Amino acid sequence: MNDEKLNQINEKLLKPYNPKETEGRIYKSWEESGYFNPDKLPERHKEPFTIIMPPPNANGSLHAGHAVFVTIEDLMIRYKRMRGYKTLWLPGADHAGFETQVVYEKKLEKEGRSRFKMERQEIYDEIMAFTLANKKHMENQLRELGASCDWSREKFTLDKDIIETVYATFKKLDKDDLLYRGKRIINWCAKHQTSLSELETNAKDQTDKLYYIKYGPITIATSRPETIFGDTAIAVNPHDKRYSQYIGEEIELGKLSEFIGKSKLKVIADEYVEKDFGTGALKVTPAHDPNDFELGKKHNLETVEVIDKYGKLNEKTGKYAGMKAEEARKVVVQDLEEASLLAKMENFSHAVKVCYKCEKTIEPMIMPQWFVRITPLAKKAIEAVASGEIKFVSKNFEKIFFHWMKNIQDWNISRQIAWGIPIPAKICDNCGEGFVDTEDVIKKCPKCGGAVYKDTDTFDTWFSSGQWPFATLGYPDGKDFKEFYPTNMMETGSDILSFWVARMIMFGLYITGKPPFKTIYLHGLVRDAEKKKMSKSKGNVISPIEMTAKYGTDALRMALIVGNTPGSDMALAEDKIKGYKHFANKLWNITRFTLSAASNFDPSARIDIAEQDKATLLELNSKIEYITKDIEEYRFYMAGEKLYHYIWHNFADIIIEESKKRLAGKDSQDKDSAIWTLLEILKKSVIVLHPFMPFITEEIWSMLPNNNGEKMLIIEKWPNK
Repeated sequence: MNDEKLNQINEKLLKPYNPKETEGRIYKSWEESGYFNPDKLPERHKEPFTIIMPPPNANGSLHAGHAVFVTIEDLMIRYKRMRGYKTLWLPGADHAGFETQVVYEKKLEKEGRSRFKMERQEIYDEIMAFTLANKKHMENQLRELGASCDWSREKFTLDKDIIETVYATFKKLDKDDLLYRGKRIINWCAKHQTSLSELETNAKDQTDKLYYIKYGPITIATSRPETIFGDTAIAVNPHDKRYSQYIGEEIELGKLSEFIGKSKLKVIADEYVEKDFGTGALKVTPAHDPNDFELGKKHNLETVEVIDKYGKLNEKTGKYAGMKAEEARKVVVQDLEEASLLAKMENFSHAVKVCYKCEKTIEPMIMPQWFVRITPLAKKAIEAVASGEIKFVSKNFEKIFFHWMKNIQDWNISRQIAWGIPIPAKICDNCGEGFVDTEDVIKKCPKCGGAVYKDTDTFDTWFSSGQWPFATLGYPDGKDFKEFYPTNMMETGSDILSFWVARMIMFGLYITGKPPFKTIYLHGLVRDAEKKKMSKSKGNVISPIEMTAKYGTDALRMALIVGNTPGSDMALAEDKIKGYKHFANKLWNITRFTLSAASNFDPSARIDIAEQDKATLLELNSKIEYITKDIEEYRFYMAGEKLYHYIWHNFADIIIEESKKRLAGKDSQDKDSAIWTLLEILKKSVIVLHPFMPFITEEIWSMLPNNNGEKMLIIEKWPNK
């Protein structure tokens, strides 16, 4: 190393390590090197290793959950790159349909505007501009977190080629009779005026009234008396002797007939009814309760819709028409009481399904939607996991996967929102049938000849993102698809196993005939120091970008790795991040000491290694072997902790302290052995620590002897035994 270079290093090391001065410069050098791109890696990188990034929503800043996936996936990619794999980590961004539209609606509300008073194209164009601006911001935050992904291959869920792939899948589902448009009960949010997936609803525990209403000779218990106008049967348990005489009969309703407009209701028997709940008798309203809907199908009951899409009672309810459901409930109960039809009321606790954004109660509605017959796709997905073709890092998630897939129901893939991928279909004005029309050529209804209009619905985000692995790689003829599919790893949050991971498996097998990935690593939620869920209202949110600005990216990454076991929720406190900032400082001080000791040392000279140093290096190699095994077996939390303890407690506290006497001694041969050993330990420690703390290790690497900054740590070979 020349004197000028040495002086620059000494000057740099005299100052405390400053991530702000280092990280941006180093990330830029990584990008400019081209090594994020698998096609530009050195010749030794041959066998592909691929991760498709779970695309963050392009509607805001990254949160702690994003920081976890970036840290874990970047760790894997950097490790595999150093092991000589041709690594592709393909980044992306999600338009996030309903999620983004809700975010934008809040912006409109602050401006005194409403999407319901805007033209469809106008709202779409505004959200597109908003999303693209946020997308750029989000991608810069991924860079701040050290993501060594191939930006030249970055994809957006609204890219033209992605949409074309989604349309091709839609068309194939139709051709294979796995798609239909039908009237089924769905989750409806009256505020946002759209159907929602199960993921877009929450179960909210609350205490409500249970009302006991006299239906002639039978008293039923219900929490929704406002829907009595849509009742088409009474249900009891077939083994309940109290009602055996009524089963299969139509009973007279007496005074209640004045309310519901019919004098009789049939009593049906079904195992679904719990004998011990309420009176053991339930009113059946197929149009406004998902369980009642299934009962209605099973027993061939009529469906009578009495609540409209705005959550108001309709014209079939007489004087209650126009009232919102909750308002109507109070009036109906009051009228029932005055008519001596209300036997009693009591409190009861239950889970109520609400919109996960506005927390308004979901209104079950029957309306025409596009559905996928999902069972045949689920069967193949189950077989792929059962055979070991796809493996879970945490086996307990297999049970969750199998349970959900074996009980799966047809999937509603249509949403009544402007923001998203439009469904390429036509609807008949006359018979109501829907027809797939990806080429926009259908002018008349193929069934009845009636006029058709373009479907205004958009796809559920999970429908398009479920095709993400093969769509991003250019299925079917793309070079990347042929080289990098199936991908090696899908790493994402455990909370979307059923909604995203399972759908990717189903679509991957259905479209390509191959699984989309070989291994699934699921991480848990990031909670606060007391293991409580982070939320703005609680004031316990830890922003990853604020933490990197305060303590450096490397400190945040180590805090997110150590103590983070696959599939389990983890606690994250600012003090923990601060602690790993101290670790970064310790590593910097170790480097200062080692390079200072080696200032006049010629690393290329022949050195006779002392026996004690040989033993020290054997111990280091053994430690690296264990750490390597931990990484290979996805125990990143253990590998990180072992590295931390070795560098701090072995290297700094023991090896360096013991070397000080030797470095001050007069035995030049022993002194050279000590210096050579310190350099070797520092070099290997920095290499193995790189996937965990990439910035500070790359900076230190550029200062080590026999390097001269000409070769980057990002492509350095992983140490062998």
